[in-house]
Amino acid sequence: MRASHEFPPVFDENSEILILGSFPSVKSRQESFFYANPQNRFWKLMAQLLNESTPKDTKDKIVMLKKHKIALWDVIESCDIVGSSDSSISNVVPVDISQILSRANIIKVYANGGKTFELYNKYLYPKTQLDITKLPSTSPANAGYSFDKLLSEWKKILE
Repeated sequence: MRASHEFPPVFDENSEILILGSFPSVKSRQESFFYANPQNRFWKLMAQLLNESTPKDTKDKIVMLKKHKIALWDVIESCDIVGSSDSSISNVVPVDISQILSRANIIKVYANGGKTFELYNKYLYPKTQLDITKLPSTSPANAGYSFDKLLSEWKKILE
């Protein structure tokens, strides 16, 4: 099924860290915001890393990210995808990342998972020339990573 990214990135002119996902899950597309699946560990993980309470709603999530100079977006503008499966992604149209890079001072870019890392390097790195650091996916499909193991790996964003 062809799907499009229907909601904007989270960032402002103070953003220094950019965390990228691949493409929103079915639940995130329905809710029009990042990591809406309650089984995804992203928001709990970010709150723990940043010494914040886990945000309850979209507004609180945006406030938390901006407070810590973190931008959030995905690599794909539109694609063919089956459900929420990254492995089914094909016919990719990448996002125009220049809207973030021209207005924020991004110092580091991180990939939430291997598919994001692969897609960024294929479609966006040639334009940005910014290296990306691969982090383990916060997706519930990445069951091999315990929360503590994710936390340990994701601490890199604080360096």
